Amino acid sequence: MKEGKAFLKSKMKWVGLVGLVLSVFSLFVHFLLARFTEDGFSEYQSSITIFSWRPVFEATDLSRTSPLYRRLWGPVGQLESLHPHANPKGYYADPSAQSNGYIFVRIQGGFHEIRSSICDVVAVSRFLNATLVVPEIQQTTSKKGISSQFKSFAYLYNEETFMAALAKDVNIVKTLPKSLKSARRNKEIPVFRVPYAASPYYYLHNVLPILIKHSVVELVVSDGGCLQAILPSDLEEYQSLRCRVAFHALRFRQDVQDLATNILHRLRAPGRPFIAFDPGMTRDALAYHGCSELFQVPAFILRRHHWCFYSLNLCFKYCPSFDMFILFWSLAKDVHAELIQHRRAWMRKRGIIKGQLSVNSAKQRLKGSCPLTPEEVGILLRAYGYSWDTIIYVSGGEVFGGQRTLIPLHGLFENVVDRTSLSTSWELSRIYGREANLDESYPRAPPSAQVETKLDAWKNSGPRPRPLPPPPARPKTYNIEGWWGWVAESDNEPESTVVELRTNAHKLLWEAIDYTVAVEADVFIPGFDRDGKGHPNFASLVMGHRLYQSAASKTYRPDRKEVVRLLDQIQSHIYHANHSWLTSIRRHMRSSLIDGLIKASNKSKSSSFLSHPVPECSCLGPNPSETLSNASTPSVHLQVHAALDVVHRCPVWMDGEKNLSSNERDNEEDIDENDPSSSRLFLQHTGSHDAGGEDINLKEESQFEDQEEDGGD
Repeated sequence: MKEGKAFLKSKMKWVGLVGLVLSVFSLFVHFLLARFTEDGFSEYQSSITIFSWRPVFEATDLSRTSPLYRRLWGPVGQLESLHPHANPKGYYADPSAQSNGYIFVRIQGGFHEIRSSICDVVAVSRFLNATLVVPEIQQTTSKKGISSQFKSFAYLYNEETFMAALAKDVNIVKTLPKSLKSARRNKEIPVFRVPYAASPYYYLHNVLPILIKHSVVELVVSDGGCLQAILPSDLEEYQSLRCRVAFHALRFRQDVQDLATNILHRLRAPGRPFIAFDPGMTRDALAYHGCSELFQVPAFILRRHHWCFYSLNLCFKYCPSFDMFILFWSLAKDVHAELIQHRRAWMRKRGIIKGQLSVNSAKQRLKGSCPLTPEEVGILLRAYGYSWDTIIYVSGGEVFGGQRTLIPLHGLFENVVDRTSLSTSWELSRIYGREANLDESYPRAPPSAQVETKLDAWKNSGPRPRPLPPPPARPKTYNIEGWWGWVAESDNEPESTVVELRTNAHKLLWEAIDYTVAVEADVFIPGFDRDGKGHPNFASLVMGHRLYQSAASKTYRPDRKEVVRLLDQIQSHIYHANHSWLTSIRRHMRSSLIDGLIKASNKSKSSSFLSHPVPECSCLGPNPSETLSNASTPSVHLQVHAALDVVHRCPVWMDGEKNLSSNERDNEEDIDENDPSSSRLFLQHTGSHDAGGEDINLKEESQFEDQEEDGGD
């Protein structure tokens, strides 16, 4: 009996041991799978991930052949004959094997400044017959806390593609030769801080002689462009080179591009087109243009309209009463307005702006110098006919003021998304690479000898109750991340921590994703087109890329001055607009597709070539008069082409491009605005969408039926 019990106990021990070994082996196998099969694991994870976006749509969808669909999403007929053409238009020699020396470039600034600067330095390198070293992006150097697996340029762009695409344009190398590396390390090579939009003759007379003498120069580019936007006619090929760099050579790092493509697929998964919206509300832009007053308790909260209750649901868990919500909003307004004014004072000290510190923001807004708020853009889109369930992708990095600023847009449109709601934190963290853990507190400098002496004196000051000297002051810290607690206590903004420097590098990747999505969007609309130095911003580059890649895709360029005038007309009843006001908005939005483009050719192009790469990088397809039966339409096309100064005919091999039939073109130009379905208004929607609710909505829609004549632009 005892022998049987001992045998049973021995058997149980072996079973337990085997189970333990199998468990350890299973954990080990799972670890190997997670470590060495990231690609397959990411696909599996993305297939089961539940994203924060829950698309909500009407039961019915617009027919793609309906007049309303063509008005909202169809191509712009007058621009369909424009095609991208950045190839050399005449004789174009390969880069010389014997160059005048090396150009090493350090680029400072944000995403749009980096992109513009890279295109300029490539053109400058060819102009000076120099060998270009792959530019160094200051925001992504290793000391900024980013992953060590990426070099500076390769953190954002594909280095190999960049060099291969420009092999017939410029000699490019990854690094300086060893002898010149040591000279640069010892600061023995000449450095030029290049002025913004320098002329070609600046490089010819100032940089080239030094380059030939020393065989290397270093250029520091900090304002988003080191070559003037409009070049003399004999240098037209350098404009085409800029386009080849911006639209063909500058490809994002592969995993960044893959994530952007995945987000695009998720946006298009419901089978509906979408709008990309760039608010352009950055702290620097608001400070430069004097728009701090935008951060006030908006009238739409006080009016408590239908979307207001939606926004309150987001905030009541923090603010249990409406009055507390108003107080919260007011306090947030004061802090953000103070931050803008602080930045404006900083800009005045450094000569970036020369105006007064205090600016009347209301007057700036009336002049069209301030961004359109997300609410104003939402009203424009709803008035033009986009329904409440339209998908809107918010691009362009962070919006100053945070999600609070976007609450009105969420109230007007159900499906407002961004990169965070269409991707997982794991996917975003993967593109950052393996980064070291950093202490998120502000760095502490070692105490000085004087502080240590005071501390020792305080500890060894004799027996109590002898009066003690006051202890040394502790360094100030601000625990609320992103709230900028220093504003209320100091006039000086603290230096950026390593965590903040790393976040700035991450923002470049965020904007790369947003840039890709915005360029591919069915419709794009900017809230603002200027940055914190008065130059064209992220949205301007997106519009320029869309103009080059697919000129006929809908890109609204609303006149902010005119929009503000129209909105102020119905300020007291903005959600109960009349027929004539809706007609005015629709006419303005439609005219902005062409008139806004022509104005941009005179306004933005002088500051940034990439914001308007026409006519240098475009060509004309078959003459519209050959395919259109409508006698009036060809003249309209020719007027647009003449206004844009497009004269180059496309090569013969491009004549096979498919064109819309004449009937489709005619229908696009003469859209039936009297179709009752085209009147989409600011109608309250609920989660149920029952039949009775739909009947009420149709009755309300019919009251605002557009009376504009067919094709009345």
